[in-house]
Amino acid sequence: MSQVIKIGVVCLARKTFDHLEAANIYKRLQNELKSIKNIEWVFIDDLVIEIKDAQNAAHICASKEIDGLVCISGTFALGHLVLELYKTVTKPILLWGLNELPYDGGKIRLNSVCGINLNASNLYKAGIKNYHIIIGDRIDLNWLDAIRIIKSFKSSHIGIIGFRAKGFFNLDVDELDLFKETGILIDHFELNNIIDFHVEDNEINERKMQIKSIFDVSEISNDQLGKVAALTVKFDNFIKNYNLDAIAIRCWPEFASNFGISPCATMSLLQSEGKILACEGDILGSLSMLAHKAIGGRTPFLADFSQIDFSENFGLLWHCGVAACNLWDEKCLRSLDSYFAEGKGVTADFVMKSGDLSLLRIDYASGEYRIFLQDAKGIPMKKELKGTYVKAEFKEGVKNIFDKIVENGIAHHISVVYGNFIKPFEIFAKIKGWKVIK
Repeated sequence: MSQVIKIGVVCLARKTFDHLEAANIYKRLQNELKSIKNIEWVFIDDLVIEIKDAQNAAHICASKEIDGLVCISGTFALGHLVLELYKTVTKPILLWGLNELPYDGGKIRLNSVCGINLNASNLYKAGIKNYHIIIGDRIDLNWLDAIRIIKSFKSSHIGIIGFRAKGFFNLDVDELDLFKETGILIDHFELNNIIDFHVEDNEINERKMQIKSIFDVSEISNDQLGKVAALTVKFDNFIKNYNLDAIAIRCWPEFASNFGISPCATMSLLQSEGKILACEGDILGSLSMLAHKAIGGRTPFLADFSQIDFSENFGLLWHCGVAACNLWDEKCLRSLDSYFAEGKGVTADFVMKSGDLSLLRIDYASGEYRIFLQDAKGIPMKKELKGTYVKAEFKEGVKNIFDKIVENGIAHHISVVYGNFIKPFEIFAKIKGWKVIK
C-alpha cells in the first residue's frame, strides 16, 4: 500500500474573471480527487479571493498538519494569495492551472495560466522553489507520489544493526545531516540484540514448515534450516517490538561466525512479506527501498551491478541471495544454499522474473544528496549462479548507464522494483533541491 498523505486544496480566483464557473469546476475537481486512494483531503470549499481568505485558509491547512498544498488557479488572482498561504503553510506546493474555457464575447474567462506564471515567478524570486506546475484537467499523480516519499521519510523509524560492512565506506552517512534533509533519526542496535532476541519454539517450527514449502532445502543441513527459521522469527519480532519500518544490517563478516549462518535467506523471506531489510549496513539503501514502497512499488530489492556485457547490452543485477522470494521467475528451482561465508551463508538462490524495472539510489557525497534513476527491462535467463539475480537491458546502453554510476561515485547498491517509478523521484528531487543523475 502506498504511503497515506494529507493534502490541502484551495482554489484561487478574482471576480474580474468568470469566478462563478471557476467555482463549478472546483466542485467537480473535488469529487474527482476524492477517488484517489490513500489521501486525506483538506478542502477549502470557498474560493480564495481576498488576502484575508488566504490567511484563513492557511491557518486551517496548518492546523490540519497537511503534507502538501494544491493551489488551483480557478482564474487569474492576486499575487498575494499564494505568498500568504506559504507564509503559514511551508509545505511543497502544486500550482495547478486550468485549461481556458471557450471565449465569451471576446473576453478571456479564466486567464488561469497567467495566474500560474505570476505565482511561480513570485515564489521563485522569493527563494521558494519547492513548487511544481501542471496545466490541465487532472491532478499530477506523480507530484502526489513525491509527497508520499517526503511523508514516508518523516514518519519512518529506521534501525541499523551493527554497522556498515567492513570496508564499505561509501555506504556511510552523516546522521544529523540526514535528519536535516529527511526528518529521519537512526536507531542503533548491536548484532547481539538480534542474535540474543528470545523467540518461542512453536514460532520457529511454523517458519520451518513455511521455508520448506517455498524453497528446496536439500543443499542445507537440518541445523541450518532451523537457524534460518529461528533468525526469521527473531528479525520479524524484533521489527515489531521496536516498531521499525526498515533496518540496515551488518550481515558480514561477524554474523555467520556469531550466529552460525548469515541472514540472507531470512531477509529474502521477510522481504516477500513487505519488510524492508537492507544488507551490509546500507542506511541509504534502506531509504531507497522505503521510497519505492511509499509510492506503491512492491517488494523492492537491493542489487549490485555484478556483470556487464557490452556486446549483448545487459547488466546482471545480482546479490548474494536476499531478494524477496516472491520475485522468483517460477521456472527455475528456488532453493537455499550454503556456498557463502565458508558454508555458513545460507542464501536464497533463484532467477528473478522478467519485466519492467525501475532503479533508484538515494546517495550522499561531498555534502550533497543525489538521486540516481534509471529504467530497464528484466529478461529471461537460466539459473547458472548462486544468489538472486535478474538480467537487465537498458535503452541507453549498459555502458552509458554504468559510466554515469562510476563517474558520479554512486554507491554500489541500487534499489530495484518492478514497474515504472521514475517521474515521482524527479519531482521529489526538485522539491528537495537534490541533483538527479539519470
